[in-house]
Amino acid sequence: MELLRTFMFAPGNHPRKVEKVFGLGADAVILDLEDAVAVNEKIGARQAVVEAMKKPRRCKGYVRINASDTPFCYGDLLSVVGDWLDGLVLPKIESAAQLLTIEWLVTQLERERGLTAGHIDLMPIIETGKGHAAVREIAGAGSRVRRLSFGAADYTRDMGMRWTMEENELMPVRSEIVLASRIAGLEPPIDTVFVHIGKHGDALRRTTQLARDLGFQGKLCIHPEQVAPINEIFTPSEAEIAHATKIVEAFKAAEASGSASIQVEGHFVDYPVVEQARRVLAITEQLRAGKQDR
Repeated sequence: MELLRTFMFAPGNHPRKVEKVFGLGADAVILDLEDAVAVNEKIGARQAVVEAMKKPRRCKGYVRINASDTPFCYGDLLSVVGDWLDGLVLPKIESAAQLLTIEWLVTQLERERGLTAGHIDLMPIIETGKGHAAVREIAGAGSRVRRLSFGAADYTRDMGMRWTMEENELMPVRSEIVLASRIAGLEPPIDTVFVHIGKHGDALRRTTQLARDLGFQGKLCIHPEQVAPINEIFTPSEAEIAHATKIVEAFKAAEASGSASIQVEGHFVDYPVVEQARRVLAITEQLRAGKQDR
């Protein structure tokens, strides 16, 4: 699994923002053809997005296309699929059939353009009530999808909810997306954007910590100031790494002597706990290797 902590959005029709977005430190960038682009600029933005993706970059490059029930989806796919693209973000996915139809078309375009079938990652966004109700079906559709993502802005609008700063109203859908991902054997999902910027750093950190605790691997971002704190929260701290190292080393010694339950620094440790510690160390090793590659 390739850990992706931050997906940073930029409008595909805004050259200055597109130029800067790849240098903000996000693990992946999403150039947007959907909500951030006015209707009369959607078609023109396609070529600008492709040209931006063809330039050298040090992070993953994704494009969010328009939803499949719009007149722009098909043209978006025809325009942006190529070897310069790492993945597509699919908005408002509400059924397995809808997802598989898009995947079929992408597969044909890959073959036609000399790419290996499955080359391009597909990341659906669950952001409607129907999508929530069908999320287990979507996750288990047998597609190439590696991870799901959540979009609270459209979800709360669709459901007639009030999106509060505390976000208690989002707990059921967040939990269901994580559970559906686990049942289907997908990677942990990507959490929704946080729409408040400026003087809301503490709230951003709270919602990001909650997402991590619920089982998400990362978060969508809409402002440069969000990238660093989100990356930090989804990165094991030095204290967590040290504690995990002690657990793994102590358990290895105990297991060699025939014991599978011990105490480390006042914490009970058995196989589930040591597996969690090993996961922390694996994430740390992966992130360090990624920094060296850059």
